[in-house]
Amino acid sequence: MKLIARLRPVQTCTALREIIGPLQSRSFQPDFVPRDPNAKPIRYKYPDVYDPYGPRPPPSDKIVQLAERIAALPSEERRQIGPLLREILRHPTLKQISVEGMEGAMGGAAGGPAKAEEKKAEKTAFDVKLEKFDAAAKIKVIKEVRSFTSLGLKEAKDLVEKVPAILKQGVTKEEANEIIEKIKAAGGVAVME
Repeated sequence: MKLIARLRPVQTCTALREIIGPLQSRSFQPDFVPRDPNAKPIRYKYPDVYDPYGPRPPPSDKIVQLAERIAALPSEERRQIGPLLREILRHPTLKQISVEGMEGAMGGAAGGPAKAEEKKAEKTAFDVKLEKFDAAAKIKVIKEVRSFTSLGLKEAKDLVEKVPAILKQGVTKEEANEIIEKIKAAGGVAVME
């Protein structure tokens, strides 16, 4: 029994060789050359700048003369060229990147309170807070809360019941005033913070 069990895989293996052919291995192929383990890797020379469109033609004589004339101008006149070209070609002016909040990371402790006062004066995002509401108008207030938030009925009810609660954060002054008016019309009292 044991002999038959051992011979079956050998028979199926020879049957597979007849169907598939000899086992494929790179080391048994005649064109295989093993890599030299001591060989250094090939270093390719890459271009400094990759240009997918291929080499560009040299600038025309007209462009060279224009560049020479610009270089010959005094520095005051050269400073005027950029804004004038932006205006003529209708390029958008680049806006300055805000570094608000970076002074703490850069260690700018000097003048900290003065900057904090400026930030308070320039506040653009407001929070709307529900202070109180009439018990009879509770359903109307819940409906209004649902109209300007993405809350479901249960979440809006829970939010209204735990007064005082912030209804919406980071809205503009106009939007906050609209929300306050809607809440007031429904029978509640909301404030802007």
